[in-house]
Amino acid sequence: MFKAVVGHSNDPDSLSAVEEVLQQCANSLAGDIPKAGIIFAAIDFEHSLILQQIHQAFPGIELIGGTTDGEISSVLEFQQDSITLMLFCSDEVEIHAGVGRKVSSDPIAVIKQAVEQAKAKSTVAPKLCLTHPESLTTSGVSILNGLKLALGQDMPIFGGLAADQSRYQNTYQFFQTEVLSDSVPILLFSGTILFSHGVASGWHPIGQISKVTKVDKNIVYEIDGKPALDFYHHYLGLLPPSIEYPLAVFNQNGDNFYIRAPIAYNQESGSITFFGDIPDQAVIQIAETTYEDILAASKTSFMNALYNYPGAEPSAILFFSCVARRQILGTRAKEEYQNIKLCLTDYLSACEFYSYGEIAPIDGISQMQFHNESFVTLILGNR
Repeated sequence: MFKAVVGHSNDPDSLSAVEEVLQQCANSLAGDIPKAGIIFAAIDFEHSLILQQIHQAFPGIELIGGTTDGEISSVLEFQQDSITLMLFCSDEVEIHAGVGRKVSSDPIAVIKQAVEQAKAKSTVAPKLCLTHPESLTTSGVSILNGLKLALGQDMPIFGGLAADQSRYQNTYQFFQTEVLSDSVPILLFSGTILFSHGVASGWHPIGQISKVTKVDKNIVYEIDGKPALDFYHHYLGLLPPSIEYPLAVFNQNGDNFYIRAPIAYNQESGSITFFGDIPDQAVIQIAETTYEDILAASKTSFMNALYNYPGAEPSAILFFSCVARRQILGTRAKEEYQNIKLCLTDYLSACEFYSYGEIAPIDGISQMQFHNESFVTLILGNR
């Protein structure tokens, strides 16, 4: 048995909101006891109070989560300034939590500690990792690299980076009853867990194929031996680099790409700063999209995951979408989940949040990647 239930409240009062969420979950649990959970919350709630109430209701639960830039669930669909909680019950799937603190000091060592903490509670090897890590103190690529080293290159890892409603000042991560920053909380799933995923962005590469020729992590100085700003000016004229026109960065085989969104530029040096690291000598193209293509991508992500699900009946869906998608879509952001809901013949517990970057395999269950401006679907169930 593997069961997932969801609660969701947009009550602005922290205590009232968490009480509503817990009541919804209790009704759906129908007496089952959850082993673990993941909670997504807007930045302005009393997070410590919320976590304490969850642990009071479910002592010993393995809980992670963090702050967001918008929340979605199968209960209330798209909301802002809300909290949503997904709880997992199973007598066949082990789910254990760990956390790495002060990750900016040493991502490799800190994340290794988080993985060892979760593994120490497991009786079998993990098959899947969920994470909701810091986004502002440490790069998403560094966090992913730390997770790959600690878990193995072939371990599927999914999640989204914590957010703070586009303030870019301070995000929070949750572990048990603790409210943290600069941390990496994880959940490891072991046993008979089944899963599938899909990733899509809706952006399409256009123009000439180019190469990054000078870069320092997420700051690109030169493309094709010329200032990076010249590359953008060639396509956009006098318009500055923007999230509407990110880079498509191709993998080594050139058959898949991930997105890197620009966030700032320096007129004097001609450099552009992106939301994620870009490899030296990376093959790139500028990319464009439309509202309809962005919305179609969320449906494509879900349908690919559903088509590849290896079991008969899934138990839950987690979605991780990028804050840039929400910003561009504006009032149409609610359609990301609504379009997916139309594809479901039966109710399925779903939870989603808007993040500062998404983590998922670029294809299959290999080639783990940190994404920008993408929509990730993760379907969970068991044999």
